[in-house]
Amino acid sequence: MSTFHAVVWMDHHEAHVVMFDRAHVEAQRIRSRSHHKHQGKTGDTAAFFADVANALNGTREVLLTGPGLARNEFQDWCTAHQKSTADTIVDSIASDHPTDAQLVALAKQYFKKFDAMAADPTLV
Repeated sequence: MSTFHAVVWMDHHEAHVVMFDRAHVEAQRIRSRSHHKHQGKTGDTAAFFADVANALNGTREVLLTGPGLARNEFQDWCTAHQKSTADTIVDSIASDHPTDAQLVALAKQYFKKFDAMAADPTLV
């Protein structure tokens, strides 16, 4: 849905993609195809990142979050391989392992501030 914001919590094993607007929340989990602690195979990582990027189709603004480097690696991968998704990523912040409800609360608070700043050019 094109009206949704999205928040993605991810590590190298799975991603929680939560899209939302004022009235709706839609969540999905995407698991890596690799069972290795750190994905050493480029193909496994690329396939995982492609699955996450495809889940974000139609979103306008994406907030990445998670405990490690996977979110930054995903953003770099999007910049190189899926520019349309990279253009929707507004920030990447560290977080522990929140529930989906906590993710939505975090993202709503973030986007409220982000949207207010975007609407007022004197704040940018």
